[in-house]
Amino acid sequence: MIKLPIGIAEKLQQMLDGQPISSSNLKHAAIDKMVEDGTIQTIQTANNKRKYYVQNKDNFMHNLKVDFGINDLQAYITAHASEELTRARSVEVSSDSKLKKRRTFTGFLVNTYEPIEAMVGEVRFLVAPQEGSYTFIYDYKHFTIPMDVTVVGIENPENFEYIRQQPYLFTDIKPLFVCRYPQSGDLIDWLQRIPNHYLHFGDFDFEGINIFLQTYEKHLGERASFFVPKNISDLIKKYGNRNLYDRQLHHAPKDLQGELDKLLSIIHQYKKGLEQEVLIARNSVT
Repeated sequence: MIKLPIGIAEKLQQMLDGQPISSSNLKHAAIDKMVEDGTIQTIQTANNKRKYYVQNKDNFMHNLKVDFGINDLQAYITAHASEELTRARSVEVSSDSKLKKRRTFTGFLVNTYEPIEAMVGEVRFLVAPQEGSYTFIYDYKHFTIPMDVTVVGIENPENFEYIRQQPYLFTDIKPLFVCRYPQSGDLIDWLQRIPNHYLHFGDFDFEGINIFLQTYEKHLGERASFFVPKNISDLIKKYGNRNLYDRQLHHAPKDLQGELDKLLSIIHQYKKGLEQEVLIARNSVT
């Protein structure tokens, strides 16, 4: 079955409304088929140009349904423009659940070791995943959290999974942990919609810093900060990896300020990078 491009569909709707369309504006295999089987008709103009028009609307709609699966041409056009188009609606207007490319899963994962009272639209929602599970927020545009909650973005899956072994790191905040999965712009979109502070918990190396700068601080500005443990110097000295430093050196950021500048100096001092997994259940690490 030939798919009908939205631009062609819009011109066919104009013809259905009684407006002839120049053949030069309707060059497509679908149009060739319609001319061939008599779904649309041809008229020759005075300047020897061809135009297409619809003579029999009932016949046109019947053939449109049989050949292209389109039950309602205007609904087909409107559906293409909809950001909220569902597969069910796609089948209704075009007999095709894949009428328009749409990500099946939108949103991101959240986790917490203490319940967070949130809202999805006007409905109260308690974020309290059972250990061994996460919560997936798909209607993130209507997901809100209290102002006193700090959103903590975790880069590495293992830290996100074992967050209940890391509360010692966040004793001074009320955290909601988020994970950028699936890889999309949904999490950033949500963070830009809410006023809460964002704390980035990633690897303590050049790549980890760059992810924060380019993906989060770039969009959130002063509402974003990078989590740095108080004993980061001892951790990097004891558990750091020289290969990380050497491999990422050409990506070393410059002109940093505050805590990030101090972290960068420590990384250069020991010529090591540190992966965040070392902090899982490491409350005794010094």
